[in-house]
Amino acid sequence: MGRFSQYFSRDRDDDATDGLLPPGSRPVLVHALDGFLGAGSAPRLAAEHLKDDDAPVVASFDVDDFYDYRARRPPMVFDRDRYTSYDAPRLDVRLQHDAAGTPYLLLTGPEPDYRWEQFVGEVHDVVDSFDVSLSVGLGAVPMGVPHTRPLMITSHASRPELVDRKNLWSGQLVVPGSAQALLELRLGEWEHDAVGYVVHVPQYLAQIDYPTAAISLLEALSHRTGLQLDLEPLRLKQADTLADIEKQIALQDGGEVLAGLEAQYDVFTRGAEDSLLADDEEIPSADELGQQFERFLARMDRPDDRD
Repeated sequence: MGRFSQYFSRDRDDDATDGLLPPGSRPVLVHALDGFLGAGSAPRLAAEHLKDDDAPVVASFDVDDFYDYRARRPPMVFDRDRYTSYDAPRLDVRLQHDAAGTPYLLLTGPEPDYRWEQFVGEVHDVVDSFDVSLSVGLGAVPMGVPHTRPLMITSHASRPELVDRKNLWSGQLVVPGSAQALLELRLGEWEHDAVGYVVHVPQYLAQIDYPTAAISLLEALSHRTGLQLDLEPLRLKQADTLADIEKQIALQDGGEVLAGLEAQYDVFTRGAEDSLLADDEEIPSADELGQQFERFLARMDRPDDRD
């Protein structure tokens, strides 16, 4: 049993969710963690957009069990001669409602650095206690794609029947693990339905906040679950970010490298190649792309230099 049991426990005799949900309700659990699958800050932006600070916390995990404080030092405020505040990391599940009043659960916070199996087991307790109908994970990875084309999303699930969209490639890959991926795997083994969406963020935008990727994830979530989500605030941020990106690219190389990425994307999506890389003689190499965008990224991190 996890240490979040101050809220409820599967071992309790009473109904721990009594009064929190309508009778017979089976909510969706959405998990968007800040960590390995966090390119473009897409899951964090999605979670911040969804999270209602007034929504009740129904489960709170003991972060000390999972968090590497030296690798991800939480911010503190030092005011003249003393420390005045500490922004402690939190892993919480909130009971939220969409625009139509439909309840759902939202798990947000830092991806655990340690004890993944313990964390997964505690989330399993939440799933059982609230009779969750479906777990939905949101993630993002960097990819050699241009921001001027529709973002690709890889869909996956604990059962093939749950995959609701066709991925653009097939085959078997060995990929680095994540707590969210392990959660989906274990929930499937425990016969709980689980799905996930990973949006592919342009590699040159992976280190900045990229609202377009968060919008893509939330649209996939809404399509899969029927949750009604107001994305207009994110769309406004998206417009400002895209305008800034276009300005910086024009200052760097006039769009030459971007045109190469667009050519890669178009070849791939037409099915002419089996990878995102076209002919090396026609498309810039990864090193060339990195050199071209190095100054671009530096400027994107310094707002005062953008004018």
